[in-house]
Amino acid sequence: MSLSVSRRLAAVTALAVAGLLSATAPAALATPTSVAAAPTPPDIPLANVKAHLTQLQSIATANGGNRAHGKAGYKASIDYVKAKLDAAGFTTTLQTFTSSGATGYNLIADWPGGDPNSVLMSGSHLDSVNAGPGINDNGSGSAGILETALAVSRAQLQPTKHLRFGWWGAEELGMIGSKYYVNNLPAAEKSKISGYLNFDMIGSPNPGYFVYDDDPTIEQTFKNYYTGIGVSTEIETEGDGRSDHAPFKSAGIPVGGLFSGADYTKTAAQAAKWGGTSGQAFDRCYHSSCDTTANINDTALDRNSDAIAYAIWNLGAATPVPPGPSFENTADVNIPDAAAAVNSPITVSGVTGNAPATTKVDVNIVHPYIGDLVVDLIAPDGSVYNLHNRTGGSADNIVKSVTVNASSEVANGVWNLRVKDAAAQDVGYINSWKITF
Repeated sequence: MSLSVSRRLAAVTALAVAGLLSATAPAALATPTSVAAAPTPPDIPLANVKAHLTQLQSIATANGGNRAHGKAGYKASIDYVKAKLDAAGFTTTLQTFTSSGATGYNLIADWPGGDPNSVLMSGSHLDSVNAGPGINDNGSGSAGILETALAVSRAQLQPTKHLRFGWWGAEELGMIGSKYYVNNLPAAEKSKISGYLNFDMIGSPNPGYFVYDDDPTIEQTFKNYYTGIGVSTEIETEGDGRSDHAPFKSAGIPVGGLFSGADYTKTAAQAAKWGGTSGQAFDRCYHSSCDTTANINDTALDRNSDAIAYAIWNLGAATPVPPGPSFENTADVNIPDAAAAVNSPITVSGVTGNAPATTKVDVNIVHPYIGDLVVDLIAPDGSVYNLHNRTGGSADNIVKSVTVNASSEVANGVWNLRVKDAAAQDVGYINSWKITF
């Protein structure tokens, strides 16, 4: 993970509320209501993932102790991954770029088949810092997606979407490789990527379980996996904007991913929830020589690798939905305790005619007791569409997508998300919301 981007401070526990119905693509991934169930995701063998890490450690040991950009250890790492994918039937492309006077390499691997106009891409950076072999940062993510790609081959998976995997160079210098890839994609090719999943540090020795909160459908998919195994998650904030999802997000591509923590300190509450040691960094060997194969938590690596497969199998099976225009308000709006409702407005323009019967509303509200909240969508003419009405009890946070039949409403005008806290003792805020036609 790169150090070069500033951090957000507050981290919150996210509880995703079910209800992801139809969505747009490529503006968002979707699991429509009328598609067949996805094939059952495999259990990714932990031993296989660790075997890849052992190989990356051996490569670093034989090449000055690291796998950094411009060094022999990095080129040997990319060659190792490429050979595995070539043997498994992927079409691989080695993309070169120049940074800091040295040649860098991205590896792109495409699985045959799937809709070429709807690409689900997964990626990890493969380089380490100069100080060490980079086995957690980011051999772990690289090994996790490599073994998942090999599982795709073993299953001879035939997803609806076209599957693509990427291993990025020079991330530690400021996401150079992934920026190069995105910036050199023609606009038509960027528009075909319906989602990008990023995996940077998934085996931290004192782990947390963090999920990116960018695209609601990708976020919900990962949360569904963790809910299924009884593990709580939190919204990822430590690495926000510091890894290879950032160039994709800047290009308007929906992104998501997983993270197990870097040099932030695990709190007592997090240790109570996940185990490990409070008051200690998630990864005390972050960007250090001790980031070796001994610096991996097997449980975190195993769970996160299985989560990668779960997401690719499920999101890859989704039927592409034609795109529609989206409008978003990301400004925080405080929700006062047991007081008058507050509004977050979005001005819609340039949409012809009425809103569709499948108008989609994505809501992200941070609040410690969602049973207090009434959430409504207010149309430009004042019509009210209830999205949430004091359900969920003491659960915290609303991360929810709802499909509304707003076909009687003219699309253009000011739409409002109205939120009222109907009971005392708790406060929160509207983090963001989006309406898609």
